[in-house]
Amino acid sequence: MIVNPAMFHWRSEAALAALRLDRRDEAEALVAEELRLAERFGAPRAIGVALRATGLLQRGEDAVRTLQRAVAVLAGCGARLEHALALVELGGAVRRAGRATEAREVLREGVRLAEELGGAAVARRGREELVRAGGKAPAPAERGGVLTPSERRVSELAAAGRTNREIANELFVTVKAVEWHLGNAYRKLDIRGRAGLPEALAGR
Repeated sequence: MIVNPAMFHWRSEAALAALRLDRRDEAEALVAEELRLAERFGAPRAIGVALRATGLLQRGEDAVRTLQRAVAVLAGCGARLEHALALVELGGAVRRAGRATEAREVLREGVRLAEELGGAAVARRGREELVRAGGKAPAPAERGGVLTPSERRVSELAAAGRTNREIANELFVTVKAVEWHLGNAYRKLDIRGRAGLPEALAGR
């Protein structure tokens, strides 16, 4: 059993799933345990993730304060995509607390950071929240445009059905280099694996 939340923050994910099923008591117990463990291990990223989940279970100014803590912790530990997500969630909480102008500022920062990192799903969520806050959502960044030339070439070959070994031989690089470029491409394109490459690259 994985205890260290820095390795895998499953309790936060399970808590949010429980909340969607209207099992609030279970959700609150899970995030409280994850936050306790994260603070015991002293892992800033895990603490920030646990605080973000905690804030999503709260309402009003309590939610805003907890999510502000999450943003502050994640901003200082290098977990930039988690930081972007926390900004988006904070913006949503501020909007729900009735401060739309402030919410728009936070949400724009979250969307900007997510786009910079190629976090399409986080950016999309931020744009949706921005519209709810009465703002004009920025157009999505071109998804394939964030890829480096090497990432794009490797991704195109993988989308065409080449194996990693075949790609390595064709481009005169190592298999490990191919794996590295594909991993970066999956993250930037917000897909789980090579099966999603044809659609993600289509028309780009």
